[in-house]
Amino acid sequence: MFIFKLAKIKFKIGTLIIVFLSLIFVGNQIIEVSQSNLPTPLEQVTTEEKVIALTINVDWGEEYIPKILAILNENKAKVTFFVTGRWARKNPELLKYMASQGHQIENHGYYHSHPDKLSVAKNKEELVMTEKAIVELIGRKTMYYAPPYGERGRNGLIAAEELDYITVLWTLDTIDWRSDSTPELIVQRILEPKIRYGIKPERKGAIVLMHPKENTVIALPKVLSRLRGEGYEVVTLEKLITFGLLGNTTP
Repeated sequence: MFIFKLAKIKFKIGTLIIVFLSLIFVGNQIIEVSQSNLPTPLEQVTTEEKVIALTINVDWGEEYIPKILAILNENKAKVTFFVTGRWARKNPELLKYMASQGHQIENHGYYHSHPDKLSVAKNKEELVMTEKAIVELIGRKTMYYAPPYGERGRNGLIAAEELDYITVLWTLDTIDWRSDSTPELIVQRILEPKIRYGIKPERKGAIVLMHPKENTVIALPKVLSRLRGEGYEVVTLEKLITFGLLGNTTP
């Protein structure tokens, strides 16, 4: 009788272990599926045309923007500025001037918060507040979202998708915000990008990430001159996506 009861206890314990392990497996599968169903940020456009988009994320550096605009105008280049809502509110006339020069103005959140640390609701709140500020100032709704810090966690991606935004990252990062990023390094990271994970980034259809910094201002004429010499057209993000299918070709 004792042996029989012991066998039953062992059977129950075994069953519980199997159930527990099954729940872990199912949980992992659910997480995996939910991650795979997240929106894919736009990092590059697939095209054989020599077109490239410079994107400039703005939450500071307004002292450099007039010079950047002058250089872009001299080189007949159009770019996309991703601005925060708080920056737009502080610099309304400069924002209007940027837009009047034919540059695309898009959404960079309101406070430059970490999207991965915010709830979906809070992320949406920042997007809506920024959109409202930009619409009030230049009369144009934003459609693209560059998450601060390049974060691509679930909450930011879902918030953007639910508000019909396309989340944008980059193909080539100039890392120009760092103090050790010289003008020469910035130029190199765009024109002669290093091989990553055995793959050389494709410049055709590339999205370049920049910021309004002193060394960026110094590097910009060299970048534009070289690109023009190689037959490239520097276009807004809005125009870039018309050249091909959306693709994620960055390793």
